[in-house]
Amino acid sequence: MIELRVASALDDFETWAKVKSRVVPDEPVTAEQLIASNEPGRLLLLAYLDGVVAGCGIGGRSAFGEKAFIMARVLPEFRCRGVGSELVRALAEHGRALGRDGVNSFVEWHDEPSIRFAEKLGLTEVDYQLEQVRLVGAEARPELPAGIEVVAIADRRDELLAKAWPVAQQGYEDMPLPGAVTHPRESWLRDEATRPDGTFVAFDDGELVGYAGMTDHANGDATAEHGLTVVRRDRRRRGIARALKLSQLHWASSTGVVELITWTQKGNEAMQALNASLGYETRSRALTMQGPMP
Repeated sequence: MIELRVASALDDFETWAKVKSRVVPDEPVTAEQLIASNEPGRLLLLAYLDGVVAGCGIGGRSAFGEKAFIMARVLPEFRCRGVGSELVRALAEHGRALGRDGVNSFVEWHDEPSIRFAEKLGLTEVDYQLEQVRLVGAEARPELPAGIEVVAIADRRDELLAKAWPVAQQGYEDMPLPGAVTHPRESWLRDEATRPDGTFVAFDDGELVGYAGMTDHANGDATAEHGLTVVRRDRRRRGIARALKLSQLHWASSTGVVELITWTQKGNEAMQALNASLGYETRSRALTMQGPMP
């Protein structure tokens, strides 16, 4: 018998995080991160098969395309037994209740059974997210472009995040995603720069013109994940993004961080090339699957 339960207590969040992190080890999550990232309309489900936890699911409003976001994850030993279908059914009902009639979801590029499952639901690949990884060594303090000052936001997190928001909006608007991006200011202030000492902003003659975020990772303090990297449109192609990234590498080498992780999307080959030139290597790719509500 398949039973679905809404995750609402700390034990539920811990179980949900363990299942998701086991199914997608390149994208682990912690219970604390789940709690901190909660937002209106989000639904977390746990699936049990004959009383044993077998999978997890998440549903809510997607950040792009005015669609719902749904994701069903099933542990390998419980697949092909109806667990994924039951999770999708409940998550699709939730998406319709939110007023959405389309879906965005993600599937690992090498997970052929999950790709076929998504295609049977009417979803097709429209985009991908590329994961690039950099091991940190002895990183030198970077030379900055003429007239540019780069500083860590550190104990000025709230002030400088708010000041960086107009530049961040340009970055979100310019993201080559299959649908317009909806990223509320409240989410930006909550989710970005959870490692403020590794988050940097760039100033040109006193004006904030660049931002590079750094966030916590589920693997612990020795791993950190890049957030948004963006330069104001009228200051691009002047080496500011490179200076921001190099500043983050120098920070990592001096604070015990041994691995940096970043994700970029299809169409943002310029950022992928910048990362590669700084020694980042491709590790995985997540396919964006899109279609009508199942």
